[in-house]
Amino acid sequence: MHRSLASRFKLCVALSALTLLAACSGGDGAAPAGPAAGASAPVDAALARDLERIERAALARPDRLEQELRARGEGLPAGSAAQLDVIALRGLLAALMRDRALSEQLSGQLRRWPAGELRATAAVAAASIDAEYVLQNGDLREARKQLLALDEAQVNGAGAVYRWRHFYLLAAISGDAGELDAALNHGHAALRLAEQIGQPWREALSLMGLAFTTYRADTPARARQIAAQALAEAQKDPDPMTLNRVYTTRGILYSDEGGDPAIVLQSWSDALDQAVRAGADSVRALNLANLADYHLRQGHPARALELAEQALPLARATRNTSAESTARANIGLAKIVIGRVAEGREDVRAAITLDEQQGSLAYASAGWQELAGYLERAGDLAGAVAAYGEHRRMSERVLREETRKLLLEAQERQDAEQRARDIELLNRDNALKAGQVRQRNLALALWSALGGCVVVSLGLLYQAFRRVRRTNEALAHSNASLQRQSETDPLTGLANRRHFQAAIKGLSGQQGLAASVFLIDIDHFKRLNDGFGHAAGDTVLVEIARRLREAVRDDDLIVRWGGEEFLIVARTREGMFAPQLAQRLLDLIGGRPVRHAANDIEVTASIGFVSLPIPPHGLRLSWERAIDLVDTVMYLAKAHGRNKAYGIDRIQAEDALAAAQLTARLEAAWSEGLVGLQLLSGPARTAGEPQTGGPGAAANAA
Repeated sequence: MHRSLASRFKLCVALSALTLLAACSGGDGAAPAGPAAGASAPVDAALARDLERIERAALARPDRLEQELRARGEGLPAGSAAQLDVIALRGLLAALMRDRALSEQLSGQLRRWPAGELRATAAVAAASIDAEYVLQNGDLREARKQLLALDEAQVNGAGAVYRWRHFYLLAAISGDAGELDAALNHGHAALRLAEQIGQPWREALSLMGLAFTTYRADTPARARQIAAQALAEAQKDPDPMTLNRVYTTRGILYSDEGGDPAIVLQSWSDALDQAVRAGADSVRALNLANLADYHLRQGHPARALELAEQALPLARATRNTSAESTARANIGLAKIVIGRVAEGREDVRAAITLDEQQGSLAYASAGWQELAGYLERAGDLAGAVAAYGEHRRMSERVLREETRKLLLEAQERQDAEQRARDIELLNRDNALKAGQVRQRNLALALWSALGGCVVVSLGLLYQAFRRVRRTNEALAHSNASLQRQSETDPLTGLANRRHFQAAIKGLSGQQGLAASVFLIDIDHFKRLNDGFGHAAGDTVLVEIARRLREAVRDDDLIVRWGGEEFLIVARTREGMFAPQLAQRLLDLIGGRPVRHAANDIEVTASIGFVSLPIPPHGLRLSWERAIDLVDTVMYLAKAHGRNKAYGIDRIQAEDALAAAQLTARLEAAWSEGLVGLQLLSGPARTAGEPQTGGPGAAANAA
């Protein structure tokens, strides 16, 4: 499945931490030098060789190697560089195994390292272990926080390899979080350190990280050039696991529509060969799942099914849940393509359940979306609508989690800023009081001669009062500005969900919402991004937002609801307002292309709408239920060809529970006459004209 690209690289990033700690010689016979070398006596040659061997094989057998390293570390001098290197590598192995107790124990030892030359190195090593553990559990923000908690002096005072690991891991996390500028800066810092250390395999991994970040920045040609440099460096000092990661990522870089499928196949086949050489069954499971994904997308479902079924038992035996969920999903999708729809649907659902159990909600959401697309193409429209609904609910859950974390972080920043302002005001107040004391003492000493000091003191108090008042006014203005910014989507200038939560209360009474609600989803938006690039996607979103403003009144609420989704809540007007506005929205969105650079991009949308209260019983719903309702009819519009608007004009329900039961089986209720639907079509398309995307765009669902 397509999201296996993301899980592949997620695995590469997480596991590559173990390649960053070599307290050992270079692979081409360089003199041994541990990461903490220079701070105390160098690590002896035998231990350096052991650490090198363990580090390079760590991805294949982390549990067995941790036990070996534990025995190897016994008897090392307390507080020595050798002991630090062993503890740090054991900690990373424990993080890779997701052994919380052991990783916390080892990072705690490093945090309590005695003061001296190695203290900074120990602090950086401890932060890296903690970051690696939470990264293994899917928490990018917490991993980044652990690394950024180090101050500049600690990072600069650590051994070169530890600094390299810090920047390499920080670059990977920043890239996964979408902060590409930061990822490139950290990646270049890691590359410079790798060049100073002089070990080609480190340079290879640094270059491959930069290649992937460059690929994410929509410059695939440059990314592939960097990947070629990475492969050349890896071949100077080859080992199976480094080559496996390089080949795997190289396959990802050629997997888009401009890439060469032959290079993808060769890269992933080479990656699989290297995993077999290393005896890394866990990695081999994911490589097999990747190959299955390749054959599925190339239209070879039988071969995809064969490879995914080979991957599944290996993934289970090695407890590689990422590989297991990818294999199960590809098994299911291949079965759907070859006609075993019901069986395949259950396999994909099992894969999604695995992702949910691991807390990988974003992957679970993508899994539902991909399942919906495959079911739609297989003719199972009811199943596709149900899967789209699950994707919607999961996306909402992911967004709520992301929003909650963002709000907590924003609150933390605001609290810190408020504390800083309070401290500044307190310091000013203390300075003022000290001045008052000095003035009073002077007045007592020179009372007869300097009676005017009383006037001066009053003047100082007045000036201080004015300054405090100006500070409070500036603070109030700043808070108001921050609130406006926090409630506005920065790309389109529309309201965001936070503003919606506040504004919707004014439109909802105790009995429910009295308004018309429209949910608009741009058709095939992913295909558009793939075909024209993300900059074109942003242009489309901005232009569609402008057209939506053109369609409604100033007092109607327009919200950027999700990535390519918009929500309109319009106050009820006289007459047949909702269908007329829905048709106007279809015509404005699809009536003319969006211009970006030299391209005219054809855009259409699928719309669900309803006016509340709903005939014949005057049903009023809470805003949450109303959005669930229009979400369901919007997916009917998508499942029945897109560029359409479906609206509910009547529903045989007297309360919200009855309405929810009918919504859950909307198509059947429609057929039975329990629900009335209005069907509207957007502007006609020229025969054979693609809606979005460049030449050869994939036919997956948006």
